[in-house]
Amino acid sequence: MLNILFFTPLVLFFLAVILGFFGILFHKEQVSRLSWWLFLGGTAILTAYLAARGVVAGRIPLSNQFEFATAFAWGIAVMLIAVQTRAKAEWIRVAAMPMTFLVLSYAALQPREITELMPALKSAWFALHIGSAVFSYASFVLAGCAGVRYLLISRKDHTAGQLVQIDYLSYRMVALGFLLLTVVILSGAIWAEQAWSAFWTWDPKETWALITWILYAIYLHLRLRKKLSGKVMAWMVVIYVPVVLFTFVGVNTLLPGLHSYG
Repeated sequence: MLNILFFTPLVLFFLAVILGFFGILFHKEQVSRLSWWLFLGGTAILTAYLAARGVVAGRIPLSNQFEFATAFAWGIAVMLIAVQTRAKAEWIRVAAMPMTFLVLSYAALQPREITELMPALKSAWFALHIGSAVFSYASFVLAGCAGVRYLLISRKDHTAGQLVQIDYLSYRMVALGFLLLTVVILSGAIWAEQAWSAFWTWDPKETWALITWILYAIYLHLRLRKKLSGKVMAWMVVIYVPVVLFTFVGVNTLLPGLHSYG
């Protein structure tokens, strides 16, 4: 049953991406609408999967690479739905739905067996630390999607108002992701002191989380103090997404450390 609940959203997301591109390419509104409903259905089933896995495991399903990747994909989907509902920014679907599918596809390549929680993870900080990371990374991905949109339409004859809206949405996503990443780092430091008797060990995951934090701090500094906006800022949020993904995937794969289980 768990396998069905996991792979069904993967198929639905794939179909949503294909139909979404088809609807935009051929200007088929009904196809685009069907694509969105498939994406919503996939998100609902993925939510059910995470809940069911949590019940079976007897814990929050965020303890390993598979579970975090699955939650990461779910976080992108949930935040996309929230942005779509609040900002009516239908254009962000084009980039965000494929990202959801790709992250969930990565999760599908990881071992899916349910394991016991490692002693180091048995902490009250577990949910706050890792849950904040899920939505922080998801926010940065959506900011990058908005950046791609900005760069694409800035070459065409679009009104300045559209560009300002996209730029501001990207900024808000970065601000939210930065706040959550700060929570991740601070809660992780406190947790590390309790688990390993040291607030900071320069573990690869800690180091790259700090690098990511500094990069987005530079973005916010330029945005708020230097009043920069436009293409430069759009390029920054696009270029930063691979750094976020490396912090998530690359560090665990290439730079094993204390967080290798995560």
